[in-house]
Amino acid sequence: MRVLVTGGAGFIGGHVALSLAERGYEVVVLDNLERPSSLLLARLREAGLPVLVGDVRSFHDCGGYDVVVHAAAYIDVAESVEKPVEYLENNAVATARVAKACAGSGALLVYMSSAAVYGEPESLPLREDHPTRPISPYGLSKLVGEQVLQVFARTYGLRYVALRLFNVYGPGQSSAYAGVVSRFVERAARGLPPVIYGDGLQTRDFVHVRDVARAVHLCVERGVVNEVLNVATGRPTTILELARLVCRLAGIGAEPLFEKPRPGDIRHSYADISKAESLLGYKPTVSLEEGLRELLDLYRSAQGREAGG
Repeated sequence: MRVLVTGGAGFIGGHVALSLAERGYEVVVLDNLERPSSLLLARLREAGLPVLVGDVRSFHDCGGYDVVVHAAAYIDVAESVEKPVEYLENNAVATARVAKACAGSGALLVYMSSAAVYGEPESLPLREDHPTRPISPYGLSKLVGEQVLQVFARTYGLRYVALRLFNVYGPGQSSAYAGVVSRFVERAARGLPPVIYGDGLQTRDFVHVRDVARAVHLCVERGVVNEVLNVATGRPTTILELARLVCRLAGIGAEPLFEKPRPGDIRHSYADISKAESLLGYKPTVSLEEGLRELLDLYRSAQGREAGG
């Protein structure tokens, strides 16, 4: 089976591409290399996966592929507030191009959406039928992408699955757009305590990127179509719990540092993953402690290479 991964030189797309290749799929990566993950790009080259340099904003043909995993996107929420039109063009309009091409060729489209489509939760855990009221242009762009898929399914016969990813973390996350996990681990690897904005009692659902990649594989394997699914752990973790766990694993005795809350941050968010469990047989396999240990080891290894160099 041939699979095209758009944005495959990025953090999530790269892990998906490598995971599918390890499972025996014939994988090709498409990326404009505007914002690649250096770690994932190196791993793609080591694995011998072809990387086509191209932009989804001019995408028009996916002939010859059975599946297209659409992971190409701008992902910085703060940047989206400054550049809303660019985010809609790159994320939503480009998704329409990819979806139209998939509908024309009959390829299954697996769309990497985001929990940002929900906005401020009315109830928890977040189910897929929760109202969608994004509070950033980024969240809006991902929601419009989902709506494009739904309309194209009715109009052009598109087959798709939209995966709403929660707080994804893991190796190769871009330092420029890293989540709270990467920021905490990076400081801890240097012997510095994490910095928390607010009181630290905010909750998030941290899912390892390998579990995201496995969810994509399960979509293809199970033949699920025209569904929207949460991909997360289904467990809330407070930012303070995360910070203290990072400190313990890194051997830092100090307590986290606290700064003023950042405006616009959602207070609580975690997923109901029962739909993905039912339709895909999906269950998270990487514990938060295991994932953090791996990241700490990677950061320390990188520091050792820098010191040696």
